[in-house]
Amino acid sequence: MSLPTVEIETSANPTHSVIWLHGLGADGNDFAPIVPELVAPAWPALRFVFPHAPVRPVTVNGGMPMRAWYDIVGVDLVSRQDETGMRASNASVETLIARENERGVPTGRILLAGFSQGGAIALSAGLRHADRLAGIIALSTYLPMQESFAAERTDVNTATPIFWGHGTGDPIVPLTRGVSSRDLLQSLGYQVSWHTYPMPHSVCAEEVADLRHWMTARLAS
Repeated sequence: MSLPTVEIETSANPTHSVIWLHGLGADGNDFAPIVPELVAPAWPALRFVFPHAPVRPVTVNGGMPMRAWYDIVGVDLVSRQDETGMRASNASVETLIARENERGVPTGRILLAGFSQGGAIALSAGLRHADRLAGIIALSTYLPMQESFAAERTDVNTATPIFWGHGTGDPIVPLTRGVSSRDLLQSLGYQVSWHTYPMPHSVCAEEVADLRHWMTARLAS
């Protein structure tokens, strides 16, 4: 079953898509306002797809139900990972990619993006996907399920470019967590365009400008 989504098309008949996953407790509306700030006039027609994660109890927040791509048990993010929830969200991303394919956008013209928890799923699903994506955007995040990653990743996405932005003062996903994930990916041959910013667990104008520059190259090829 496909998740409910918020969608924005920059002009008619989009030839490229950006699937953007929100962070814990937010929803698909969270990053919709970034579209006018981000999009460059020279870009092809884009469809931004902002899905809503399912509502589930989140252990680290006292079991309170909220939109989440998976449960989080510990503040360190990596102990007792909710692999069942992560794999279900990976499957939801597969469905979203397939839906774009059905609407005429090939996988090679799809960018998969995510912030925080959404970024973890963008990396997890994107680098396991059977077809080559145009790129992956990982914001203030980390690579989950690292134990199974080397065995499950697909060769076709090893050359997929990755934009990674992280705040040096992030109290939620510490910079060290992002760095160790980046180092693992680089050791396996991935091209990670790494950027840090003097910010907490958020997005800043400089990051949006860097992302626009990076996306321009991806959308031109």
